[in-house]
Amino acid sequence: MRIVAITTRVVNADMRNWVFVRIETDQPGLYGWGEATLEWKTQAVVGAVNDLAPLLIGRDPRDIEQAVRILKKHSFWRLGVIGMSAVSGIELALWDIFGKWLGQPVWRLLGGKVRDRVKVYTHLGLGDMRAVYETLDAEPLVQRASEVVARGYRALKAVFIPYTHYHAPLAEVEKVGRLMEELRRTVGPEVEIMVDFHGRPASASTALAYIDALAPHRPMFVEEPLPPGETGALAQLAAKSRVPIATGERLIDRPEFDDLFRARAVDIVQPDICHCGGLLEAKKIAAMAEAVSVGVAPHNPLGPIAGAAALHFAVSTPNHLIQEEMVGAVPWYFEVVKGPIRMVDGCWQVPDAPGLGVEVDEAVADWHPYKPEVMHTTHAVLADGTIVDW
Repeated sequence: MRIVAITTRVVNADMRNWVFVRIETDQPGLYGWGEATLEWKTQAVVGAVNDLAPLLIGRDPRDIEQAVRILKKHSFWRLGVIGMSAVSGIELALWDIFGKWLGQPVWRLLGGKVRDRVKVYTHLGLGDMRAVYETLDAEPLVQRASEVVARGYRALKAVFIPYTHYHAPLAEVEKVGRLMEELRRTVGPEVEIMVDFHGRPASASTALAYIDALAPHRPMFVEEPLPPGETGALAQLAAKSRVPIATGERLIDRPEFDDLFRARAVDIVQPDICHCGGLLEAKKIAAMAEAVSVGVAPHNPLGPIAGAAALHFAVSTPNHLIQEEMVGAVPWYFEVVKGPIRMVDGCWQVPDAPGLGVEVDEAVADWHPYKPEVMHTTHAVLADGTIVDW
């Protein structure tokens, strides 16, 4: 069996462009789909896939570990998040081919089933950009949270930490505490709440002020309380925080995760399967985490092929904790890709179709061509004009 073509298809889903990767083989009707979505870097990722494709043409798609080594080692330059997202999309498509060839779901090839269902959570507004990033007052916060719970979710994530810098103003800290109190009162103790800091605090002391305001209402975890790469400050924060710390969505190399684990700077790690190199790399990161008693909750606010890959990862990974998803990002989410995702009582069910179990309706995809994404990051400016983390 040989790879004969690697191509991309871009589908605009408002908040982001989904980048789908298709790999063709010389076996009639045998091909695979992957996803390499990377916010605000769509054309760069498509270009990276095109640049990397010649390295694999003519090779056996079942040699997945070898393929990834070729893409990384024979690229010479370190790939960064754009290149590694391209690698991830290619790697997922290779697993899809391998599973189809064997007639088995990918989770069986990753070690088999370790759970009977997968806990999931979604965002306010079920993925609508303004609901996710602009719900900063109590009334819309509790309304949108109630809507999520009414849809059957038993866990949700909110972003209501203000744009900040090296200081947490008392008024803002107290507001965060009130919002968390209202949110907990609305959903009750049975629903898990996660609060995404988005790396907005620029210091451990700033992050800790907000965490202390949240702590009485028992969030499941706080996410990215500091920008990526601040391992020393994160370790200081973890030592003082009364709330579990999660991070890792913007890390792409195992040594970066290793730094977190060695520093005991994190309770829950969040690799993104579409950015860190694919399923096999994510499994290696999860194994490293398990060795130091750290859980895994992969980042995944992306498209439906990414969701399918996350499902197979979760089914087969012992220290998987909960899975982020955004199936409500657009009303036609399940039309462009027919896939294995099925939720019952707040949990995804174990799939049984071969490969990733996805099929792209290319006619529907054509209805949603590439468009530049909304540059929501430009909102991250303080009142005095200081540019801060989004």
